[in-house]
Amino acid sequence: MKKDSIVTMLKGLWIGGTMTVPGVSGGSMAMILGIYDRLISAVNNAIKFKKESILFLIQFLIGAVVGLVLFSKAVPYLLTQFPFPMHFFFIGCVAGGIPMIFRAAKVTKFSWKIVVYLLFGILLVTLIAMIPKGLFVSKGGFLGILLQLIGGILIAIALVLPGISVSHMLYMLGLYETVTTAVGNLDILSVLPLGIGVVGGILLTAKVMEKAMNRAPQFTYLVVLGFLLGSLPELFPMGISVNLLTIIISLIMAVAGFFFIYLITKKEELISE
Repeated sequence: MKKDSIVTMLKGLWIGGTMTVPGVSGGSMAMILGIYDRLISAVNNAIKFKKESILFLIQFLIGAVVGLVLFSKAVPYLLTQFPFPMHFFFIGCVAGGIPMIFRAAKVTKFSWKIVVYLLFGILLVTLIAMIPKGLFVSKGGFLGILLQLIGGILIAIALVLPGISVSHMLYMLGLYETVTTAVGNLDILSVLPLGIGVVGGILLTAKVMEKAMNRAPQFTYLVVLGFLLGSLPELFPMGISVNLLTIIISLIMAVAGFFFIYLITKKEELISE
């Protein structure tokens, strides 16, 4: 197996695994690991039945599914037993990818445009988080089908856009219990409109993101960075009493998370040069 295929699967494994962390977006991790634009391009090219893109997506999905399975029990356990240090580790991971995003945006000097773009991204992710909870709770008839379709599109946006957690989006829309129950009971028909909305939303959002990254890369990457920054408070462990030792360990974990991702992205850039 080629080295590139192994790297793709390992990145998929990490992205799939970290999606089990409440508040962590798969899109965020894809952006941080420098694979996001390639994923978006592959999704769009797969529709045209391009062999290379389909193979890349299969490799990525294999890694992501394995990561979900491997991390699904370990990560929740660690977050329950060591909530502060583990949350700080993932905050550090997000922060570790920020220099790479600045380089991708080709930011060489400070300008007020940078601040405006970042604030715009933070504002967008904040507005999405303000969607009324339970708005899309399952209803019968045509209205229920329509709400599932719209909810599926919103979930797809959460899947594709960095900074938006899919699990959090499901909770906000009031669909978390509906989806998990349907999947657990293999009752796929009851959430079929939702699935159609997700697939259609992924294709639409991927197309929009690819065009945005090609036509206005600096604006797009900095707005995405705004998404990431706007999502950081969701990762912060609230309502937990801690002692000085826990705070010190948590800060060490944050630094470890930062350098873990930072060194991965730097090594990736050196290989590509």
